[in-house]
Amino acid sequence: MIHDLSKTSSIANVFIAELRDENIQKDSMRFRRNMERLGEYFAFEISKTLEYNIAETYTPLGIAPTPQLKEQPVLATILRAGLPLHQGLLNIFDKADSCFIGACRQNHKSGSFEIQMEYVSSPDLTGKTVIMADPMLATGLSMVLCCKELTRKYQLKELHIVSAIASAEGVRHVRANFPKARLWLGAIDEEMTSKAYIVPGLGDAGDLAYGTKL
Repeated sequence: MIHDLSKTSSIANVFIAELRDENIQKDSMRFRRNMERLGEYFAFEISKTLEYNIAETYTPLGIAPTPQLKEQPVLATILRAGLPLHQGLLNIFDKADSCFIGACRQNHKSGSFEIQMEYVSSPDLTGKTVIMADPMLATGLSMVLCCKELTRKYQLKELHIVSAIASAEGVRHVRANFPKARLWLGAIDEEMTSKAYIVPGLGDAGDLAYGTKL
């Protein structure tokens, strides 16, 4: 199932517009905060799909029946670009455990590239609902590689994939490999450059958040 926020008018569209805006992007703190706010919005939407129990909450004047999550999800992200989006999700699912994955492009002289995974730090994900966040879903290669690593090690209960901007090609690749996953996307753009950057996209999310890498 694909949830595309751009199909519905909401404040999330304002966050996405500011993330894309080349002038607003000059303020890296604003860029990180907009990505974080988008993560918070996604978390609220995802929370509607989770399971709840009714518990009794004692107030100074009585007892109120209130829904409580049956279990916390685990929040996973791909370093470094995914950190602000992850933080937004964590602001809402503030009791959730986290999983961090280091993966990056290894560029070749021919202009081609491959994804290399260098680091995985994760709690036990067996039987857990996992929310995997990466701001840009371009080719989908990084996302699929990381999700395959987690599903190879653990039997997940459910997988949610969150991205601010996705390419149509990336969505197809993820769906082909994880047809049961729920995709939560800020917008889907149709084109990519020869170097696999999404067009119009927003540029390099990691560089915009934390500075240009060497």
